[in-house]
Amino acid sequence: MADVIAIDKKMQLKAGERAAHIRKRKILAVRKVFHCTHCASKCEKCGTQIGVQPAHQETAFSGATIPYNFCESCTEEYLDYMDRLQGGGNPDYYWHNETWQAIWENWIAYQTSIEHYLKSAEFSKLLQELKQIGPNQ
Repeated sequence: MADVIAIDKKMQLKAGERAAHIRKRKILAVRKVFHCTHCASKCEKCGTQIGVQPAHQETAFSGATIPYNFCESCTEEYLDYMDRLQGGGNPDYYWHNETWQAIWENWIAYQTSIEHYLKSAEFSKLLQELKQIGPNQ
């Protein structure tokens, strides 16, 4: 009888392991969203290192307000994309074709989806749970 493992202890151990695994997944989910989408020192489009700039800054290119943190190259492309949506754009940039425009359209849609996710009730609940758990638990 000494070799019999108490089933209650085994179940508690498994439940604790499961809870720790779920907590780790929650932390990784939050870290991934903020690390991958909100790094102030990288271009949001291409990932190039850039200086920290205020969000929604006014650009030297046109005085337009840009809702993303871009490097100089991506800023220029974004502005050309916006111009092309209104029938303009630089005709010398022949490679800014329909496929290129679709890339920008899909990238902007992706960014919008991330913003919606960050504002969702479920993500807010996840953040609240992590606040209640604390960093050392």
